[in-house]
Amino acid sequence: MRYLPLTQADRQAMLARIGVRSIDDLYRDVPPKARRDKPVDLPPHQGELEVERAIGAMAAKNLGPSRAPSFLGAGAYRHHVPAAVDHLIQRGEFLTSYTPYQPEVTQGTLEYLFEFQTQVALLTGMEVANASMYDGGTACAEAVMMANRVTRRSKAVLSGGLHPHYAEITRTHAHFLGFRVEQPAPDPEGREDLARLVDGETSCVVVQNPSVFGHLQDLTALAEACHKAGALLIVAITEVVSLGAVEPPGAMGADIVIAEGQALGNALGFGGPYLGLFATREKYVRQMPGRLVGETRDVDGRRGWVLTLSTREQHIRREKATSNICTNSGLCALAFTIHLTLLGEAGFQRLAALNHAAACALADRLAKPPGVSLLTKSFFNEFTVKLPKPAGPAVEALARRGILGGVPASRLWPTEKSLENLLLVAATEVNTAAEMEALASALKEVLA
Repeated sequence: MRYLPLTQADRQAMLARIGVRSIDDLYRDVPPKARRDKPVDLPPHQGELEVERAIGAMAAKNLGPSRAPSFLGAGAYRHHVPAAVDHLIQRGEFLTSYTPYQPEVTQGTLEYLFEFQTQVALLTGMEVANASMYDGGTACAEAVMMANRVTRRSKAVLSGGLHPHYAEITRTHAHFLGFRVEQPAPDPEGREDLARLVDGETSCVVVQNPSVFGHLQDLTALAEACHKAGALLIVAITEVVSLGAVEPPGAMGADIVIAEGQALGNALGFGGPYLGLFATREKYVRQMPGRLVGETRDVDGRRGWVLTLSTREQHIRREKATSNICTNSGLCALAFTIHLTLLGEAGFQRLAALNHAAACALADRLAKPPGVSLLTKSFFNEFTVKLPKPAGPAVEALARRGILGGVPASRLWPTEKSLENLLLVAATEVNTAAEMEALASALKEVLA
């Protein structure tokens, strides 16, 4: 195939069509100090070995959780992933499989997505789950838009304990789609009363459990208040391993459950690719975004799998489509499914118990230094401590001692001065007693 580059006349015609004079005009919203006025100073070319060395030296400047004791959480968690998971997902038929538009050639893909959906429905206590979400944050926005369709209302109430990134994604969708979002201030004490914000215009209430500050909640009363007002309850979960120990949202009356599935089978990376989970009640299935894989029989009675429902515009009329979201990160979904299958029900509950025990042991250690208080009384594997000084500099000092001591709340809410002393700390099955002792000791030195 010939390569036909654009001519200068082609470029000018396109620029004129979109109303700008030059390529630089496309970047005028980027602050000047954030732009480069000359090319990056790189050598014209290097051999593969030289490039590996250079990139390796640059990467070594990062202090990542694989090189240091890590107590980072706030939506992304480090867990042990069995070697079998990576080995299996790298089989050629999985690694290079085509998207399941052509079921006659992708039965393996459809089958594992069917298993993935089944696992998500069982974990969340819901009746149906899809296999179409990119990550927990976008799944949250999709859930609110679905609630708007179901109720034909246009106001969403977000908990102050919802991860701010999830809230920001939802607000971005609200800005362009024209629905309202109300959210009280961040709730580090876990005392907010969301039921009082529900009225006849409310389509849904979105609450995270455990909250971003770590609080575990019984959502039964909130679900009843939502239903009494004709609104839906959406429950967000950023740490899916918690479902091995906590009552599933479906049992507490949730109408839609969204979650981040990274914790099972998938590495932390540097922010992705991650995996969104989405489950709901069967009566709402036609308003659910994405697609469903179902089980069937062919004319000879053989078991098979098909795309049962797909409500995106590629398959149905645009005006009837529920969302443009099309597919999740399939390999991440497969890793999730394999990891959970290897664990089994008993293993998953055991993993959750190990996480909770580690967090309890760490909380006991961190609450000892003078001036440090534990804000989260009921938690799974993450909690919030209040320090006698700003948490941001304390975390930097811990990093200089070779410990990733947690996420300062100021990282998530940079303009909330009242939260600057709060530190979100997570512990999982990978954290040893020696690492916890090292963190407690280093924190005591930093705060002295």
